[in-house]
Amino acid sequence: MPHTSEWTVRLHLFEDDEGTTKAHLILDTGTTELTGHGTAHCHPADANVPEIGDELAAGRALNDLARRLLKTAERDIEGMGTPRPHGRKVAGWPT
Repeated sequence: MPHTSEWTVRLHLFEDDEGTTKAHLILDTGTTELTGHGTAHCHPADANVPEIGDELAAGRALNDLARRLLKTAERDIEGMGTPRPHGRKVAGWPT
């Protein structure tokens, strides 16, 4: 059965007083909201290029969100009574 949906992602980036770039990511599926977080720190000897800090923090927040989303899917699959096959991280879906 065909299925189409649209999810919204909001990414907030900000730098604190100590030079740490922080990313807060919100995924809204319409029924669930999941968040991801990431940080990046500029080494004092490195050139201050805010775009690089943004990229690192955002990438880390996306990785965090991906792990949380996969765990949510795994719990949902197991909640349906589907056993997890040996050697697979998410039952029923290769990762």
